[in-house]
Amino acid sequence: MPPKAPREPHRQPKSETERSGRYNLQSVRAYLLKEDFQQLWNYESTAWAAKFLDQWCRQVMRSRIEPMKKVARTLRAHRDLILNYFRARKEFSSGLIEGLNNKAKVTMRKSYGFRTFRVTELALYHSLGKLPEPELTHRFF
Repeated sequence: MPPKAPREPHRQPKSETERSGRYNLQSVRAYLLKEDFQQLWNYESTAWAAKFLDQWCRQVMRSRIEPMKKVARTLRAHRDLILNYFRARKEFSSGLIEGLNNKAKVTMRKSYGFRTFRVTELALYHSLGKLPEPELTHRFF
């Protein structure tokens, strides 16, 4: 028996998307692209996040999966707004915003009996405080 030729070492695929090369199902490829996108939120640097986002959008645009291409176009259109998340990540606490949203929701729920939106708007100004008051509000002081 002749000796066997040495085997080439098996190269590991770089990403889930590359592993999907053996699958031709669009749904599988779309799922793997979605999973790859989740890596975006692990970046701390705005520059690296921008590079990843651009690369991911290019990959999706070549995928020939129309719904994913629509998502990529949307992400490209809102690229700067998405990257603002990375610029302001440690500067602002979302707790403050969530607190204001909760106050607004409670005020809106309490104002279901009001007849016009204008009265609801006044109630929002009153409850959220430190916002500019409209001209027609009653002043107690």
